[in-house]
Amino acid sequence: MRLRDFLEPSAIRLPLRARTRDEALVELLGGFGLGDRASATVIRQLQRRETLGSTGFGGGIAIPHCRTLAVNRLRVGFGLSREGLAWGSMDGHPVHAVFLIVAPPSELSNQYLQVLGRVAQFGHDPGVPAQLCQVASEAELLALLDQKAV
Repeated sequence: MRLRDFLEPSAIRLPLRARTRDEALVELLGGFGLGDRASATVIRQLQRRETLGSTGFGGGIAIPHCRTLAVNRLRVGFGLSREGLAWGSMDGHPVHAVFLIVAPPSELSNQYLQVLGRVAQFGHDPGVPAQLCQVASEAELLALLDQKAV
């Protein structure tokens, strides 16, 4: 299983135009091509997840995620904010790299937890946060994922 297999090119935002966490969620989710009603449902679930605890785990990386009936398969998006976004991260620093993960409530292979774990492990790899901040294109992002065997 590779992260790039789930990463949707239409949901890669280099750079993110958003200035807030909620704007970033809306912008990334827009790349999934869901309808208005489904998107509103997912946004509410992502915001609810953030109230349980920030998905900004430090090092300038956030992994907002949820399970929802609004999608029928695992979806992953990525956005990069050069300025940084206030996210309420554990380390108190702004978030630059955002990996959005949305999955249906149940999957036969339970890839949701595997993908979430792989992204978190990738983000904790020394040097990765700085490398993510330098990514300027989809090709560079995919090359970094390949280099790190994610």
